[in-house]
Amino acid sequence: MGMKAVVKTAPGPGAELRELDVPRPGPGEILVKVRVASICGTDYHIYRWDPWSAGRVRPPLVLGHEFCGEVAELGPGVGTLSVGDYVSAESHVVCGTCLQCLTGQAHVCRNTRILGVDRDGCFAEYVVIPAANAWRNPPGLPADVASMQEPLGNAVHTALHFPLVARTVAVVGCGPIGLAAVGIARAAGAARVLAAEVNPYRQALAARMGAHRVIDPSREDLAEALLAETGGLGVDVLLEMSGHPDAIRAGLRGTRSGGEVALLGLPSAPLELDLGGEVVMRGLTLQGITGRRLWQTWYQMRSLLDSGVLDVTPVITHRLPLEEFRLGMELMARGECGKVVLYPGGVPS
Repeated sequence: MGMKAVVKTAPGPGAELRELDVPRPGPGEILVKVRVASICGTDYHIYRWDPWSAGRVRPPLVLGHEFCGEVAELGPGVGTLSVGDYVSAESHVVCGTCLQCLTGQAHVCRNTRILGVDRDGCFAEYVVIPAANAWRNPPGLPADVASMQEPLGNAVHTALHFPLVARTVAVVGCGPIGLAAVGIARAAGAARVLAAEVNPYRQALAARMGAHRVIDPSREDLAEALLAETGGLGVDVLLEMSGHPDAIRAGLRGTRSGGEVALLGLPSAPLELDLGGEVVMRGLTLQGITGRRLWQTWYQMRSLLDSGVLDVTPVITHRLPLEEFRLGMELMARGECGKVVLYPGGVPS
């Protein structure tokens, strides 16, 4: 039996829609029929073939790591799931045996392998994943939302690392994860949420997600704007999602002395910071964030969605058939989208 899949066939820009054999699950694995997959910035980097991708990815490879679907087949030894279960997946496949895994820090497992990066992913009609990575979804969770729980988990992990109740929060960088973080900060009881974003399309989305004010760093000094919005003190908590060197430095300057900074955005190259003046002498707490805590973040995310205090549907801006994946990548290149979701079976009417 064959299936459609988006394949990185060789090193270099682009990807192709190919017909492949449906994979079979091995011991401890399951086969999932993909209902919806969503495009991540990582997928775009691999599609574009930037230096990180060239150093990490070994084509041929099926792209994609954010999805939901139904369990179609169980591999030998799988007793925790049933055929027909509605699942999403944690894309980080961890070893379970390193120091980090054995001490409650599996999200920073030394031997992590990622779906769609180190093994075939979900931009296909079917995908094989370890059964241990499957997350059962409640029946009523919309499939487009279920498909984006992975990046939503990044936002939850970042936003909830520090207390937000009755505090001023800045979200710097409003791609889909930053947009979700705006909504999470509002849901978590932040007194004031400031969003910083240079892209007009995403500025509008940040406002829809509940930002009290959206700052355009291309038109005004970000640090000065954060200070002005907080009576000269600076924000209590900075959620840095952009990875842009100028934004990181300005964000630190706009955080109050003794404030807290969660860093999720990845700079494309090493950057220089005034570590002494901006961090040490001002008593800032910096926390690097990666992935999702297993499975703490997933339970937090479920509670936010089930309770109704968080609505991420404004983040989902485009729904395309799998065959139009190139259009999704073009939208991302132009910044004219929030989250783009792909339907292997065609977009529902």
